[in-house]
Amino acid sequence: MKKYFYTIGEVSELLGVKPYVIRYWESEFSFLKPRKDEGRIRKYSEENIELLRQIQDMLHNQRFTIEGARQKLKAERSARNRKPAENEAAPAIETPAAIETLKEVREQLSALCQKCKRLQGKVG
Repeated sequence: MKKYFYTIGEVSELLGVKPYVIRYWESEFSFLKPRKDEGRIRKYSEENIELLRQIQDMLHNQRFTIEGARQKLKAERSARNRKPAENEAAPAIETPAAIETLKEVREQLSALCQKCKRLQGKVG
């Protein structure tokens, strides 16, 4: 069963690094912010753990420096934050099923508009 939050000890075992390494990474990567409960006990989410895995891979396997890893992760995060706005403006793929659905929705909206106009005429 998955947990919502993990302690630093559990995360340290998952990643195979000492807790002080994780605390150091927190100080170097400002966007890595685990929740801190009473007594300042760190609680790591799945998202935090995935970020830690990414940092670990970049530093140990890909041989990034701390600064290089920080810059790459910041660039990835800003690109990810920009994408939804770009996707919203992108045109939808017009399949026959989508076109039919849109026609039905348009007809329903038109009928609702007609009802609203009739109601406004009765009230006003």
